[in-house]
Amino acid sequence: MTMDENTNNIPIREPLRIFIAAESADECERIAEKLSDAPDMKVVGTVSEADRLEEALCCATNVDVLISDVMIREVDMTPVLTQIKRQNEGIDILVFTNNSQDSCVIRAILAGATGYILSDSQEDLKTSVRLLRGGGSPVSPTVARSVLRAIHSRSFAPQLLVPKKRDTSDPMPLSQRETEILGLLAKGISFADIGQVLQISPHTVTAHIKKIYRKLQVHSRGEAVYEASVMGILPDRILGG
Repeated sequence: MTMDENTNNIPIREPLRIFIAAESADECERIAEKLSDAPDMKVVGTVSEADRLEEALCCATNVDVLISDVMIREVDMTPVLTQIKRQNEGIDILVFTNNSQDSCVIRAILAGATGYILSDSQEDLKTSVRLLRGGGSPVSPTVARSVLRAIHSRSFAPQLLVPKKRDTSDPMPLSQRETEILGLLAKGISFADIGQVLQISPHTVTAHIKKIYRKLQVHSRGEAVYEASVMGILPDRILGG
C-alpha cells in the first residue's frame, strides 16, 4: 500500500488492460495512439494476424477489453471472437471497424461483442471503452440501424439467436465439397490454406467459393457463413467453433 493510500484510504485502481487486433501493425498503432493519453487504460498487446489472436490472448493474462476488427486480411474474426468469449467470459469485446454490413454486425453480436464502433464515425474510442467496461453497449448509429433492419427483415428473435434446422426434405443448396469449404471458411481459414487442407489448387478453391456466393446470393465470407447458419446448412459443431 502506498503512502497516499495510507493517508487517504483510497486504493489505487489498476488501468484497464486493452488488447488490440487490427488489419496491420500500423493500424494497431493508430488505435493504441487513440488511447495513449488515458491514464485508466493500458495497451498490453496487439496482433495483426487473425490466426494469432487466440494464441496471443492465451499468453496475455487478465485482458479486460479486446478491441478487434470484424475482418482481418479477409478473414472473418467472429469464430475466433466466439471462442475467446467462451474461454474468458469476463472479457469485453469492442468491434472497431469500417465494416457496417448488416451480416457482419449481427455475426459480431452473436459472437459476443457488446460494442460495435465504426472507425470513421464520431464516437470517441476512450469513451466507448469506458462505457463498455461500465456495462454499456457503445454502438454507432449506422450499426444500430443495421440491427433494426435485421430485426425487421429476418425476425431477429429467435431465428438469429438459434440457427434454423433445415428441412431434410428440401434439397441441399450446396454440394458436399462446397459445404466442406464453407465449414473451413467459417473457422477463419484462408483460401490458400483451404487448398492445402483439401489438396486442391487455389484456382479450384476460388471457383467453389464463387459458386457458394452465387447460390447463397452473398458477396463475402461473413455473409456466406451467416446465411448458411440461418439456413441451417452448417453443422452445429462448426458454428460452435
